[in-house]
Amino acid sequence: MSKVFFSYSHADEELADMLQKHLAAMKNNGLITTWHDRCIRAGDEFGHEIDKNLNDADVILLLISSDFIASRYCYEIEMARAIERHEAGEARVIPVILRPCDWHDTPFGRLLAAPKDGKPVRKWPDLDEAFLDVVNAIKAGIKKPALKAAAQPVSAPATNAEALVDRPRSANLRVKKSFTEADKDQFLDDAFDLMKRYFENSLSELADRYPELSSRFRLVDANRFTAVIYRNGDDIARCKIVLGGMFGKTITYSANDQASDNSCNESLSIDADDQHIYLSAMGMPFGGNIADKKLTTEGAAEYYWSILMQPLQ
Repeated sequence: MSKVFFSYSHADEELADMLQKHLAAMKNNGLITTWHDRCIRAGDEFGHEIDKNLNDADVILLLISSDFIASRYCYEIEMARAIERHEAGEARVIPVILRPCDWHDTPFGRLLAAPKDGKPVRKWPDLDEAFLDVVNAIKAGIKKPALKAAAQPVSAPATNAEALVDRPRSANLRVKKSFTEADKDQFLDDAFDLMKRYFENSLSELADRYPELSSRFRLVDANRFTAVIYRNGDDIARCKIVLGGMFGKTITYSANDQASDNSCNESLSIDADDQHIYLSAMGMPFGGNIADKKLTTEGAAEYYWSILMQPLQ
């Protein structure tokens, strides 16, 4: 059984908790145990417990964000010791990129990061898919026989007090969250604002890469924008995206930049579970299994962009 150590900033605790849930099957199958600083009991010496468990770990997860890099304790103490153990072959360090940040020039920047291609978890359309990719990377890591067995002195049997430090506990520590209508409205506004920037920047990059392509982005008003892609001057793809309108709390997609506001080819609606607010697609006629996904703001923008790109691909 491998011991997995979580090194993370408390600003990213929500994402760390989600990763814990995704590791439940590995824990239930006896493949791993996990440890993080929330396992420390009242009265325990904080630094001693972290050092002890960091030095005992077989796999060390660095949960990377700007807050992690800015944290003196995470970066200068936990990360530095983790890299030392990795280079000595005593443990395997896996950077998990949670949010976009400048991490490539760090000491762990040379290591293969998860999720795939180092794409930040928050940039994936579906957070569950991102964490599943991380879990698969951890599975692959613990199967590789690259760790050296560090020489361990023979120790006396643990006393009752020592045994309590590693006492078992439930992984079922998630507390239900509730979201107000104001929270949902803000999420929808933020999603639409990101989508506008996403389309404008993507259209510009597309035209820069392919000389035969040109584009037009038009902001109609605060709640509407249109996009057109031309190949050698002939239009090949058009769309109109609308926030709200007669469809209520939605972001709609029309495959025609001149479409009326009360018609659409696809619609994203706001929803929430006991942990997150997300967007759900109707899945018509482009979606496939997209209707089952809980889309992030980035995921929603990428979904609509993929629809616009279909005639070119």
